[in-house]
Amino acid sequence: MTAIPGEWAPHKAIWTGWPSAADLWGEDLEPARAEVAAMVHALADNGEGDRMRVLAHGREAEATAKLALGRSAEIVPAAFGDIWFRDTGPIFTADGKAHGFLFNGWGGKYQLPHDDEVGARIALTAGAAYKRHDFILEGGAIEMDGEGTLLTTRQCLLNPNRNAHWTEEGAEVALKKALGIEKVLWLDEGLLNDHTDGHIDNLARFVAPGRVVCQAPFDRSDPNHDVLEEIALSLGAMRDAQGRKLDVIRIPSPGVVADEDGDIVPASHMNFIIGNSTVVVPIYSGTGDDAVKALEPLFPGRKVVGLSSNAILTGGGSFHCITQQEPA
Repeated sequence: MTAIPGEWAPHKAIWTGWPSAADLWGEDLEPARAEVAAMVHALADNGEGDRMRVLAHGREAEATAKLALGRSAEIVPAAFGDIWFRDTGPIFTADGKAHGFLFNGWGGKYQLPHDDEVGARIALTAGAAYKRHDFILEGGAIEMDGEGTLLTTRQCLLNPNRNAHWTEEGAEVALKKALGIEKVLWLDEGLLNDHTDGHIDNLARFVAPGRVVCQAPFDRSDPNHDVLEEIALSLGAMRDAQGRKLDVIRIPSPGVVADEDGDIVPASHMNFIIGNSTVVVPIYSGTGDDAVKALEPLFPGRKVVGLSSNAILTGGGSFHCITQQEPA
């Protein structure tokens, strides 16, 4: 059985980053900082939730993070390219170890200085023994149930821009050896215009062993209508590592979300982060309330809150993409 707990298991800390690079974020820098701050405060939950550890790159970023986050977070001065720590940070196991992987900027699209150092830097700060594996993997590309099952997509893991010679069999061998996984479940395609090439944390998420959440199209105009229908059908035919037929629950998608140029962007309510006391769900439009209400029954004992993620999305992701949990 895997030594990587489900995200709903108790956390020692949640790691995230403070938007620090003005040249990357441009006019979205301050709005993105406001959204990250809202997430941090919600997860910290006035000291009742998670210990939030926030990396900030540079003196200006450190100062603004301290001002915005106050007692809700510990600010950690550190160099990084950008805040997508789900992909550049380590994956922690329950025994206090941290696993890192090679990172090539999502198939060579966005390669920034220091991003390949983030995994080791977080592990060192956490006091965790660090092991770096010799293949490319982003944390947002895999979803685990804490009981030996891993969910991913062929579009990402078998993409020649990552590990060029991987087959399904080769990928499964590598994942099982590195992460203690017993069974890999494969979906095909991800969201339209997703530069991650189909990260699973925009598509389907485990919320308990044997239970997975995915999205239903908002309506026929939903740009991901066919993909979302295929995902639900595929999940419904799957069994996990323990032999259970997956219990598939669907929540509304955001529908059409476009940027200022009118291009469709990969907005998803699936990119939520499960904290010790609070689940933070990204919302982009009027469908957000429906998504939050649909998720609430799945997290008894936790608050489920929807927070704006429009500015963070301009960088390509949302709350799950910018966080990494460290198990207690």
